[in-house]
Amino acid sequence: MAYRQTPAVEARLQDNRSRILQAARTLVSEGGWMEAQVASVAAAAGIATGTVYRYFPSKAELFAEVLSAVSQREVDVLTEIADSDGTAIARLHSAVATFVRRAMRNSRLAYALIAEPCDKEIDEARLTYRAAISEVVRSIIADGQSAEEMRSDVQPDIAASVIVGGFMEGLIGPLSPLNRQQHHETEIYQREVAMLADQIARLACTSVAIPPPTV
Repeated sequence: MAYRQTPAVEARLQDNRSRILQAARTLVSEGGWMEAQVASVAAAAGIATGTVYRYFPSKAELFAEVLSAVSQREVDVLTEIADSDGTAIARLHSAVATFVRRAMRNSRLAYALIAEPCDKEIDEARLTYRAAISEVVRSIIADGQSAEEMRSDVQPDIAASVIVGGFMEGLIGPLSPLNRQQHHETEIYQREVAMLADQIARLACTSVAIPPPTV
């Protein structure tokens, strides 16, 4: 007769896994991929280092899952905006501005997810979710073209790739650990983030907006 895990054992195993992922995410938020070592994750989760490897065969696999979990949440948020009411331009502005604001709430983690050098497995996961974000933006542009709200002389997939690449590139400087001007709780910082989000979103919308008629 095959051994079957009891509900209590299954719950404990799942709890260990969740604690490992949460500890890894916290460490990446504080110091990026290079600072987050498996031994540090184990200590933060309150388990032995060997236990981490029971759930994740390698450091790269562990952190690729951390990236996937965080990135999927961002895709879900943008998808909700894309599926909401309003004009395509308004939804595109909201999607880009929301991404920027959310990134700047945890700038160290966002930098790791977007631009920090990392292992191949982590980078592959990063590209997967970048493509998913591009698909959300593409769907908004396609809606805008169908409704004749956006210019029809650009391909939605190309426009989406350019827009996503643009707003992520525009974020790298503000997100960089080298930027020492980050004081997340101050009103000045919040205003700067709001202006940054609006400016990047406006530029994204301008690239696909129907140009005004020439006189």
